[in-house]
Amino acid sequence: MGIRAEGTPCWADAMFADLEAAKSFYGELLGWSFGESAAEYGGYTQARVGDLAVAALSPKPPGMEDAPTAWNLYFATPDAQATAAKVREHGGTLVKEPMQVGSFGTMLIAVDPSGVPFSAWQANEHHGFGLVGEPGSFGWAEVCTREARKADAFFPLVFPFEVQKMESDEVDFHIWKVDGQPVAGRLKMSEHFPAEVHPFINVYFCVTGMDDTVATAVRLGGKLLYGPMPSPFGRFAPLMDPQGAMFTVIDTADTEGRMPSFD
Repeated sequence: MGIRAEGTPCWADAMFADLEAAKSFYGELLGWSFGESAAEYGGYTQARVGDLAVAALSPKPPGMEDAPTAWNLYFATPDAQATAAKVREHGGTLVKEPMQVGSFGTMLIAVDPSGVPFSAWQANEHHGFGLVGEPGSFGWAEVCTREARKADAFFPLVFPFEVQKMESDEVDFHIWKVDGQPVAGRLKMSEHFPAEVHPFINVYFCVTGMDDTVATAVRLGGKLLYGPMPSPFGRFAPLMDPQGAMFTVIDTADTEGRMPSFD
């Protein structure tokens, strides 16, 4: 799909204590097949829909067995070193300095001032998602935080986001745009989120047939957090996989209600 504009979500991955169990869960739930695990990269394994890469799974490396299991989102950058400098300048923390990953590209891992982990990816051979917006592939992402103002003062200075606030007295939600196109959102966490849930990026995967998808997730040991919920963007349901990673499934063909206004 080519190298994406700066700030556009371009890849997602997650580390699991039991990689084979994760492959079984997501393979059946989202229709993923899996490539060969790359031993030289710690068992990193690409997930595919057909021949197109949609995400990756890997085992937790030694010393990180107790790390939370969570989906990790990468924002595209043309210059990982420059992005790292902006992270530092605007109060973020670098967990992993820019690191070249073979001939694939350069990555960094950071945490924003409100506690949200995220990554950035400077593409070389690996451009990221081979498919988006289709069943089984990435559909959307939202930065979920209880300290929304800290996130608001950070992300649009690290990435070239144009910010629009949803006009609502009930939900504190921003959309971030790149070149006029929505690429991600920022949501202030509400009472729907248990107190023990740390700030995170909620990765949405597209599906068809929401009720069947939720039933499959529960049958496979996942947990429905709430919903499914109707929305003008699509019917969606936040889930937790059997190893504790939170994510959301959305059926963008099943819409309901009027589109909200943004200022």
